[in-house]
Amino acid sequence: MGHREDLLEGAKRCLLQKGFARTTARDIVKESGTNLASIGYHYGSKDALLAQAYVAMVGELSAAFDGGNQAGLTSEPGSVERFQEVWTNVIATMKEPGSLWRLSMEALTMGDQLPELRDHLASAQRESDRGLVTMFMGGREEDVPEETAVTLGRLYTTLLLGLVAQWTFHPADAPDADALTEGLRRATAAWKPGE
Repeated sequence: MGHREDLLEGAKRCLLQKGFARTTARDIVKESGTNLASIGYHYGSKDALLAQAYVAMVGELSAAFDGGNQAGLTSEPGSVERFQEVWTNVIATMKEPGSLWRLSMEALTMGDQLPELRDHLASAQRESDRGLVTMFMGGREEDVPEETAVTLGRLYTTLLLGLVAQWTFHPADAPDADALTEGLRRATAAWKPGE
C-alpha cells in the first residue's frame, strides 16, 4: 500500500476508536505510519480524509444490507418482503459491537462544528440515496433518475437515519424489521384510492 491507502486505513481505525471530533491529524499519522504532509498532499485536509474514510466504511458495511450484493437478496424487488429483508440486514449491522452507526450520529450532531466534513458527507449522501433505491427496488444505481433519488431515495435515507438514531439512543426500544414492515402495511392500508 502507498501513503494514500495507508492514510485511509489509519483514518478508519481512528474514527472507530475516537470518532470525528477527537481524531487529530497526528493520530492518523501515527496510526498510518505516514507523515503530516501526506494528508494535505493526498486528501487536502484532515476533514476530507475523515469524510472519505467514513464513506468507505459505510460502503463496506452496505454490502451487508443486501447480503453482499443484490443477488444475495431473495425477495422480489419492490415488494414488502424486500422491504423487510433489507431492514433485517441493516438492523443486524446496528447490533454489532462498535457499530459504525454511532459515527453517523456524531456527524449529524457536530455538522456545524465540522463544516468541511459535513460538506463532503452531504455530497456522498446523494450517491447513497441512489444505492438505497436499488437495494429496495432493484436495478442499477446509474439508471436511477434524479427525481427518484431525491424522492424515494431520500425517503429511505430518512427512515435509515431515524432508525440509526433510535438504535443509538435506546436499542432496547428500537424497532426491528417486523415492526417497520407492519408499520408500512398499516400506513398503506390507511391510504385512500387516488391519494
